[in-house]
Amino acid sequence: MLTGAVSAAVLLSLSLLAPGTGGRPSPLPDRMADTGGGTQLITAVAPGTGSTTGTLTWWDRRDGRWVAAGSAPARFGAKGLAEGTARRQGTDTTPTGIHGLPYAFGTEAAPAGTRYTYRPVRRESWWCQDNDSRSYNRWTEPRAADCRASRAEHLITYRAQYAHALVVDFNYRRPVRGRGAGIFLHVNGRGATAGCVSVPGDAMRRILRWADPGRAPHLAIGTTGGPTAITRY
Repeated sequence: MLTGAVSAAVLLSLSLLAPGTGGRPSPLPDRMADTGGGTQLITAVAPGTGSTTGTLTWWDRRDGRWVAAGSAPARFGAKGLAEGTARRQGTDTTPTGIHGLPYAFGTEAAPAGTRYTYRPVRRESWWCQDNDSRSYNRWTEPRAADCRASRAEHLITYRAQYAHALVVDFNYRRPVRGRGAGIFLHVNGRGATAGCVSVPGDAMRRILRWADPGRAPHLAIGTTGGPTAITRY
């Protein structure tokens, strides 16, 4: 949606912006409690917890100011969004909060200029969602013996959605069983997700070219207001 300039989608975020000096709106990241400590940030905002669509914007910190670098329509879980710390696995909800982005992967080659570690999806690539497995919420290749196929995601099955993706550090580094597994930022499928955030393919490629792990980008997910307001995170 952007071709070298901030798109109209970014302007839709004005409802989230507080007045700044001289009547100019303050960028959304300036209103947030935490942006992850880096100089890049991705925000995914939905109108409410029951929403399945919203706006994703990626930001750069330049000369002490947050500047929108791009924006795209986003899709969320089929059952909307849920507070990340209280979310339950299998609810088809996208977890709110601020999350790191450990690495990228895809069924297609990494876009030129990608700086993230990029893992190719192969026929033996699985993401374990089995609460009884030692590989819970981890990539396993081949599928771990204690991870049941019925409770794992065969990544290559989703060639379109996982053409390009970023792993979201939700319940990842210190997994809590039953909270959820396999949350990604990926390419759109036919509709809402099972709990991930998705964007059009072109936007996902632009994000991967833009994202610099050395600048510690995070993904913040939330709503425009209420208990899950993105400004709380």
